[in-house]
Amino acid sequence: MRVGTGVRTTHRHFGGQNVYRVAYLYRLSVLLLLSLLTGSTSAMQAPLSHSTARSWRAELTQSWDVLGPFPIHAREQHFLSPSFPINVAEPINFTSTWPSAYADNGRVGWTKTQASPQGDLSISFRNIRWTDLRATEGWAALQHHAVLHTNLTIYPPPGANGASPAPRLLVQLIQGSYITIVPASVGSVSSSPPEWHAGNIYEMERTLPRAIELPTPPSSTGPTTYHVFVSGDYEIRLFGDPKRNAPTQSIKLTIDVEEPSDSAVLEPTQDVLCDFLDGFAFGDALGLGVRSRGGWWTVSDAVLASKSDGFDVELLRNTTIAPSQTRIVPLHIVQTAPFRKSTLTIKLTLSSETQTKPLTLSASLPVKHLPAWSTNNLSAIMGSYFYAQEMPTLFVAFPPLLDNIKNQNSQPPILCLHGAGVDIVSSSMMIDSLAPQQHSWLVTPSGRTPWGLDWHGPSAKEAWNSVDALVTIVAANPAWHARQLTAGTPVVLMGHSNGGQGAWYLASRFPDRVRGVIPAAAYVKSQAYVSLSMSRSGHFIDPAARAILESSLTPDDNDLFLSNLVDTPVLAIHGGNDDNVPVWHSREYLSVLQTWNPDANVTFREDARQPHWYPSVLKNAQVQAVLDNILQASTQRHPRSKIFTLTVAVPSESGSLHGWKIERLSVPGRLGRLTVHTLADNQLRIVTSNVDRFSVLGDAWEGFASLQVDNSALEISPELLNSDVVTFESDGRRAWKISAQNLKAPSQVSARIQSFLSTTAPFRLIVLDNTSSRDTSLALRIAHDLNVYHRLDAEIILGYEAFQDQLASGITGNILIIGDAASPALAKLLENPQTSFRAENNRLAIRDATFDEAGLGILFLHPHPQNADAQMLFLLSTDASGLERAGRLFPIRTGVTVPDWVITSSRADQVGAAGVVGAGVWGTGWGWNEAMSWLY
Repeated sequence: MRVGTGVRTTHRHFGGQNVYRVAYLYRLSVLLLLSLLTGSTSAMQAPLSHSTARSWRAELTQSWDVLGPFPIHAREQHFLSPSFPINVAEPINFTSTWPSAYADNGRVGWTKTQASPQGDLSISFRNIRWTDLRATEGWAALQHHAVLHTNLTIYPPPGANGASPAPRLLVQLIQGSYITIVPASVGSVSSSPPEWHAGNIYEMERTLPRAIELPTPPSSTGPTTYHVFVSGDYEIRLFGDPKRNAPTQSIKLTIDVEEPSDSAVLEPTQDVLCDFLDGFAFGDALGLGVRSRGGWWTVSDAVLASKSDGFDVELLRNTTIAPSQTRIVPLHIVQTAPFRKSTLTIKLTLSSETQTKPLTLSASLPVKHLPAWSTNNLSAIMGSYFYAQEMPTLFVAFPPLLDNIKNQNSQPPILCLHGAGVDIVSSSMMIDSLAPQQHSWLVTPSGRTPWGLDWHGPSAKEAWNSVDALVTIVAANPAWHARQLTAGTPVVLMGHSNGGQGAWYLASRFPDRVRGVIPAAAYVKSQAYVSLSMSRSGHFIDPAARAILESSLTPDDNDLFLSNLVDTPVLAIHGGNDDNVPVWHSREYLSVLQTWNPDANVTFREDARQPHWYPSVLKNAQVQAVLDNILQASTQRHPRSKIFTLTVAVPSESGSLHGWKIERLSVPGRLGRLTVHTLADNQLRIVTSNVDRFSVLGDAWEGFASLQVDNSALEISPELLNSDVVTFESDGRRAWKISAQNLKAPSQVSARIQSFLSTTAPFRLIVLDNTSSRDTSLALRIAHDLNVYHRLDAEIILGYEAFQDQLASGITGNILIIGDAASPALAKLLENPQTSFRAENNRLAIRDATFDEAGLGILFLHPHPQNADAQMLFLLSTDASGLERAGRLFPIRTGVTVPDWVITSSRADQVGAAGVVGAGVWGTGWGWNEAMSWLY
């Protein structure tokens, strides 16, 4: 499938069909019209239009140098240096060659290619015998890494005479992994390690350019040249199977400049606004994109430009924006009467410590109005709510065709998950691919972004939150009560491609909330889709270390959790000619599921000769018949097998099966399993594996006379039968007791750093040393990436004292600490360590190992100081190059193998994950976990 992106198109491997940006273009066209009519520059801001005849100018050389290809596996570039195998901090010899297993004679050198005037670059190594490589290694052989180089020239304004301030770069790197800009005169002893900035590798829409400071000031009297290096990484999942052709990287790079100033501007492409139904907002969350062009700005007030009776907006909280940062300012919609204007104009007030007068920005948002519902007049509607307390978030829903009679006909909603690259804001593809239902809502969440986190982590949380938000929205307006849902409603899960995989994921992690699942064109897991066999680090790494690193993939491996679906109705669908996600993936799902239970309620539909996407994939008679059966029986629990097994990897990311729930593992990082046997004479036998604590709903064992858990025979007293929840705790090897602990005690929250993305409120990014420009730069880079990849919000805080002030006022969301491993402020934070990491004589230590070697990057999760359901993540280093390595391991994307703690060294630049000197998963209570720890 090819997904349109304006002029350019790209092959999105888990997308869907041609996606037309109708809604997005509509909103932009209205904004443009408003700006023309009013003369307002705040209504429509062109983010790249900063070069004029009297300003700085950037010019990229169209000739590029290319070095490659080098075999890697997906996401391995996060461990390797982006410039592998060269060091861009040293002078580059463009006549040298480097070893590569892909080339005849085993060596590759630099070649030349040309970019288009618009910045489009096509990289293809046609001298490589790709067909031969593919014949034995399959898709894994096509994935590769290359280093790209060109020059950037900065021209000062005419007649500047040394008085013009240095500009900032605005960079858009599309479908490239990383970019860095270094001075032309590299290689001096004082040269600082290059700063690498992540590209928009998924080509996601509405992504703003990245602000990059030049590594050295340009001359104000003449042109200044810099080197530009790009890490180009071909991944099958992103760019597709090239069939008989050589794999081609299609990269686009544009660079513009702006002169920093103490000001802030609106960014309308970042705005969030729901639709209005008969004059009423379908949701209470609104967001306005604001970017600082320079200085720290705080949005302190928001008002309507003109008073509207019964309609208002309130600033949810003051929003502080760091220099060059963009944030989506959250506004709460307050409404008691219809609002029928075509535009919504809001004035924001911003203040800055460096400005005496406040700044006012006026934003005009086009409002999409829909008429009141009637049987013959229904359409999809965009809703909004606050994800993680303060982040305005959109979802799309389609109402039931018929009213409910006193809620008697209400049926569970159908939660449908889109494929990778499908944007629900600009495309109705996903909702259009479903058949409207008589008594069920259709709900399509955003997944945070078109790629999100593959419907795991924050994407999974958002899917459930969208259903809960729909319940709240419909209940808030009496006119909509005829289609009301119940709180905590179960769902039927559907999805296509990556969304099909997500349907398997959500259903198998939360089986008691799912009445049935219909996944189409789903892959099993990333390692099954494209193997890791061509890994560079695999040639060097200790297998024990590799096992611990790759344990961070376990929570995503759907096949390991199919025991949880033996009693759930499943209809798996796949096109027989799918060259995107091979059909064997769905067949394997069924094979594994029926191994757990040969009588599992599972059906497979293989549509012969059909490709990855076809219009009838989720809209056909068989799908409707299965839906009807599931929905009609939705008020009843699934029949329970006499033997069933609950499998869990991360307790906090998993729900219950038939009322049984694993709360805590004996050895975090390993799978936990709980098998329930229904025996004769009303006996119940529980067999556990790697479980330290579990619970059961009181009515889940109703009617049983005796209970045995492993080697412990436990009495089922009347008090237990009358309890809502009963908890069991391990009392020695295979011995158990009924726990008197607080039943609301939190489950284990992690087995990998990726869980940090599942925050309960906006992130706080703490730079311990407020004088460190590189630490601040990394905080800005991570904040940008969180917004681009997940639409997650982050506030940047400079200095230990400022952080302590924030703690005093309360922080509920996840906290990232960025700093030097020898920082006195870090020593204060770790005075009473709650993990095995501690500060010792200006060095970081764990167990009997201390770390002061140059080039180390260190990440570890830590308990949150104020919220048991949240976490802190320390991102530390021993020097500037170590900070860059640690920053690349912040898991913005899936498949980055970082468990609860990891220490990487300079050796990683050349050997990837084999350069890790320590890694592990925390044990119970954040303690040392010998079974899941490795130190070099």
